[in-house]
Amino acid sequence: MIEGISAVTLGTHEMPRAVRFYRALGFEVLHGGEEWSFTSFRAGTSYLNLIAQPAEGRWSWWGRVIFYVTDVDALYDRALAAGYQPATVPHDAEWGERFFHLNDPDGHELSFARPLLPVLSQ
Repeated sequence: MIEGISAVTLGTHEMPRAVRFYRALGFEVLHGGEEWSFTSFRAGTSYLNLIAQPAEGRWSWWGRVIFYVTDVDALYDRALAAGYQPATVPHDAEWGERFFHLNDPDGHELSFARPLLPVLSQ
Protein backbone atom coordinates (compact mmCIF):
# COMPACT_ATOMS: atom_id res chain seq x y z
CA MET A 1 0.00 0.00 0.00
CA ILE A 2 1.23 3.48 -0.83
CA GLU A 3 1.56 5.59 2.31
CA GLY A 4 2.44 8.98 0.84
CA ILE A 5 4.93 10.97 -1.16
CA SER A 6 8.41 11.28 0.31
CA ALA A 7 9.67 13.91 -2.10
CA VAL A 8 9.15 15.64 -5.42
CA THR A 9 12.24 16.61 -7.42
CA LEU A 10 12.09 19.46 -9.94
CA GLY A 11 14.72 20.46 -12.48
CA THR A 12 16.13 23.97 -12.50
CA HIS A 13 18.30 25.83 -14.99
CA GLU A 14 19.48 28.32 -12.37
CA MET A 15 19.86 26.98 -8.83
CA PRO A 16 20.58 30.34 -7.11
CA ARG A 17 17.39 31.90 -8.51
CA ALA A 18 15.30 28.82 -7.66
CA VAL A 19 16.66 28.58 -4.10
CA ARG A 20 15.92 32.26 -3.50
CA PHE A 21 12.36 31.76 -4.81
CA TYR A 22 11.56 28.83 -2.51
CA ARG A 23 13.24 30.46 0.50
CA ALA A 24 11.16 33.61 -0.07
CA LEU A 25 8.02 31.47 0.18
CA GLY A 26 9.17 30.01 3.50
CA PHE A 27 10.69 26.68 2.48
CA GLU A 28 13.54 25.59 4.78
CA VAL A 29 16.75 24.37 3.09
CA LEU A 30 17.89 21.06 4.57
CA HIS A 31 20.73 20.28 2.16
CA GLY A 32 22.48 22.17 -0.62
CA GLY A 33 21.80 25.78 -1.46
CA GLU A 34 22.44 28.36 -4.14
CA GLU A 35 25.88 27.04 -5.11
CA TRP A 36 24.95 23.33 -5.13
CA SER A 37 23.67 21.14 -7.97
CA PHE A 38 21.08 19.51 -5.65
CA THR A 39 19.02 21.22 -2.96
CA SER A 40 16.46 19.71 -0.61
CA PHE A 41 13.76 21.68 1.23
CA ARG A 42 11.40 20.59 3.99
CA ALA A 43 7.76 20.46 2.87
CA GLY A 44 5.88 19.42 6.00
CA THR A 45 6.73 15.75 6.54
CA SER A 46 7.94 15.46 2.92
CA TYR A 47 10.61 17.11 0.79
CA LEU A 48 10.88 19.28 -2.28
CA ASN A 49 14.14 18.79 -4.14
CA LEU A 50 15.76 20.82 -6.90
CA ILE A 51 18.33 19.37 -9.29
CA ALA A 52 20.41 21.46 -11.69
CA GLN A 53 19.80 20.75 -15.37
CA PRO A 54 21.74 21.92 -18.44
CA ALA A 55 20.49 25.14 -20.03
CA GLU A 56 19.72 23.35 -23.31
CA GLY A 57 17.39 20.92 -21.54
CA ARG A 58 13.78 22.09 -21.84
CA TRP A 59 10.54 20.75 -20.44
CA SER A 60 6.90 21.44 -21.09
CA TRP A 61 3.98 21.43 -18.70
CA TRP A 62 4.03 18.16 -16.80
CA GLY A 63 1.55 18.76 -14.00
CA ARG A 64 1.40 20.58 -10.70
CA VAL A 65 2.75 20.13 -7.17
CA ILE A 66 0.16 20.92 -4.49
CA PHE A 67 1.29 22.00 -1.03
CA TYR A 68 -1.04 22.30 1.93
CA VAL A 69 -0.27 25.46 3.90
CA THR A 70 -1.52 26.95 7.15
CA ASP A 71 -2.82 30.18 5.59
CA VAL A 72 -3.35 30.44 1.82
CA ASP A 73 -3.97 34.19 1.84
CA ALA A 74 -0.91 34.95 3.99
CA LEU A 75 1.32 32.96 1.63
CA TYR A 76 -0.21 34.73 -1.36
CA ASP A 77 0.61 38.07 0.27
CA ARG A 78 4.14 36.84 1.04
CA ALA A 79 4.66 35.88 -2.63
CA LEU A 80 3.47 39.33 -3.76
CA ALA A 81 5.72 41.06 -1.20
CA ALA A 82 8.70 39.07 -2.54
CA GLY A 83 7.94 40.38 -6.04
CA TYR A 84 6.36 37.23 -7.49
CA GLN A 85 3.14 37.31 -9.49
CA PRO A 86 0.88 34.32 -8.81
CA ALA A 87 -1.09 32.94 -11.77
CA THR A 88 -4.34 33.06 -9.78
CA VAL A 89 -5.68 34.81 -6.69
CA PRO A 90 -6.75 32.75 -3.66
CA HIS A 91 -10.25 31.38 -4.08
CA ASP A 92 -12.52 28.66 -2.75
CA ALA A 93 -12.94 25.63 -5.01
CA GLU A 94 -16.06 23.51 -5.35
CA TRP A 95 -14.09 20.47 -4.13
CA GLY A 96 -13.54 22.07 -0.72
CA GLU A 97 -10.15 23.77 -0.83
CA ARG A 98 -8.95 27.37 -0.86
CA PHE A 99 -5.94 27.71 -3.18
CA PHE A 100 -3.86 29.75 -5.60
CA HIS A 101 -1.34 28.84 -8.31
CA LEU A 102 2.18 30.21 -8.71
CA ASN A 103 4.81 29.24 -11.28
CA ASP A 104 8.38 28.90 -10.03
CA PRO A 105 11.21 30.58 -11.99
CA ASP A 106 11.65 27.43 -14.14
CA GLY A 107 7.95 27.29 -15.04
CA HIS A 108 6.91 24.49 -12.65
CA GLU A 109 3.33 25.00 -11.55
CA LEU A 110 2.79 25.07 -7.80
CA SER A 111 -0.50 25.20 -5.95
CA PHE A 112 -0.82 26.28 -2.34
CA ALA A 113 -4.01 25.05 -0.71
CA ARG A 114 -5.89 24.48 2.51
CA PRO A 115 -9.01 22.34 3.05
CA LEU A 116 -12.05 24.48 3.85
CA LEU A 117 -13.40 21.83 6.23
CA PRO A 118 -11.45 19.39 8.39
CA VAL A 119 -10.36 16.32 6.44
CA LEU A 120 -12.04 13.19 7.80
CA SER A 121 -9.94 10.09 8.35
CA GLN A 122 -10.97 7.02 6.42
